[in-house]
Amino acid sequence: MKRKKLRHNEYYNLQECFDTLYARSTNGDKFYGLIELMSSNENIRLAYRNIKRNTGSKTAGTDKLTIKDISHLSVEEVVTRVQNMFQSYEPQKVRRVLIPKPNGKSRPLGIPTIWDRIFQQCILQVLEPICEAKFYKHSYGFRPNRNTHHAKARFEFLINLSGLHHCIDVDIKGFFDNVNHSKLLKQIWSVGIKDKPLLSIITKLLKAEIDGEGIPTKGTPQGGILSPLLSNIVLNELDWWISNQWESFDTNFNYKTKGIKHQALKRTRLKECFIVRYADDFKVLCRTRSQAIRMNYAIKDFLMTRLHLETSEEKSKVINLKKNSSEFLGFSIKAVRKGKTKYGYVAKSNMSKKAQLSASNKIKEAIKVVQKHPSNQTVWNFNTIVMGIQNYYSAATGITINLNELNSYLRKTMYNRLRILRTDAEFHDMTKTLQKRYRGYKCKLYKIRNMVFVPIHAQKYKTNLCFPQDTCNYTTEGREKIHKGLKAINKDVLSYIMKSFIPNRTIEYNDNRISKFIAQYGKCAISGVELGLNDWHCHHKNPYHLSKDDSFSNLVILHESVHRLVHMKDNDKIKALLQILNLTKKQIEKLNELRLQYHNQAV
Repeated sequence: MKRKKLRHNEYYNLQECFDTLYARSTNGDKFYGLIELMSSNENIRLAYRNIKRNTGSKTAGTDKLTIKDISHLSVEEVVTRVQNMFQSYEPQKVRRVLIPKPNGKSRPLGIPTIWDRIFQQCILQVLEPICEAKFYKHSYGFRPNRNTHHAKARFEFLINLSGLHHCIDVDIKGFFDNVNHSKLLKQIWSVGIKDKPLLSIITKLLKAEIDGEGIPTKGTPQGGILSPLLSNIVLNELDWWISNQWESFDTNFNYKTKGIKHQALKRTRLKECFIVRYADDFKVLCRTRSQAIRMNYAIKDFLMTRLHLETSEEKSKVINLKKNSSEFLGFSIKAVRKGKTKYGYVAKSNMSKKAQLSASNKIKEAIKVVQKHPSNQTVWNFNTIVMGIQNYYSAATGITINLNELNSYLRKTMYNRLRILRTDAEFHDMTKTLQKRYRGYKCKLYKIRNMVFVPIHAQKYKTNLCFPQDTCNYTTEGREKIHKGLKAINKDVLSYIMKSFIPNRTIEYNDNRISKFIAQYGKCAISGVELGLNDWHCHHKNPYHLSKDDSFSNLVILHESVHRLVHMKDNDKIKALLQILNLTKKQIEKLNELRLQYHNQAV
């Protein structure tokens, strides 16, 4: 998904613009007049594309509309509507949804209307490169290319190679619901975003009325497109404050290497500390227990006095990782003695008890669904849940033991509920993809109809690596580590296609038309001829006047002569054009497929 977003930036010719914003932010520039860029034709069309790929786009807000209700509108209608929102913005009511948590409580989500989501996406796309340049490097939540495994890898790196075994666990009470609005706006200003009309819009977004609850006085609603970025802006101040206590502390001591600098710092009474953060879940590691205790008090005080956030006394504590484990992102991590290592202790991780209980409940529910509705689909649903658990927790060093325990616990449930329905299976009954994944595991397999149940315990530990800090969406070198640019497509042609959209057609058609052109590497689907600016057409496989289908799968890019050949009915004209095009037997077969789909006779 993250690679695709980079592709989308290139489709709409905005990557260079975002790169410039990132470079200016890195240089400490101030930003004014951002609304003009946010409300540009290209940025709005890019926002539509990014939103439509999000599964949340199918969830209705208080106005009952989803992305499908927008897809049939023309490009001009969508662009004009969003531009008008920038001129005089009044947010619509936010729909409140309560998501149950494993502990019996619920997490409140705020679902904005689909138009507000597109509007917020327009703002996010411009603010993200500016903020990315300012964010602390070891913040991993809701940021491009980073994930939970990178945060865990950094935490373990500090234990294994830095020898830091005193961990501060701090729990912020209801972080997303308690963000102070005025403080947040000051932090946005300090990042360098000094566009007052934009800050006014963000204020209105923060104070959007929640249906049935009224206007909030604090908090960033979970479920909003901008909320993750805003939450990172809030805690970025904490990241840098902790970093400045030791890691990035500027001394008068003359040093050439980082190691010598830290030797100088160790002669002081400063607290040696490092922070690893994923969203509002963070750990701070210290060298000694006394440093950790002092730092714990300092962090609580900073959160309360500077960020106006309250911490939980019961859940906030200092842990000696040699004696006790700390839970982080679903993993239970402890420092255990291991011979012949530099410091004698290495990080060992397992699924946390909460994670094991949650995984067990999810698999049990999937088994019940299979029992009620035995089919290939329900068994595949079971498989996806199991593989999802295996993929995420494969980063735990004790994953094999954890999953064996889970398998032993669930074996009885599976036998009692499915013994009548399931039959024995062989390894070759699996799909080729599953065979590749589970090759080498010897275990009893079962199936319902043609779908084999994947073995719960079959997962080995995968080493999780630290995030490479030179990876970045907004520099040419950084992007090369993520994907190769669209070198196969002439940029001038791509820019022309984007700008010369078909006015009387839907935004969905115009967006998918670009995607199809790139998917075919700018070549005709039948003749393979490289296409220029004006010699190609976009064809609907199933006639549009019958299907009204503008989806990607129903479109194909053809040279204009080939396109005429698909539609022609006069045999003499068809023969004449075939002689000119000189198509091969395979190319004529492809042509006939399209003609038959369009209810024309084969040639």
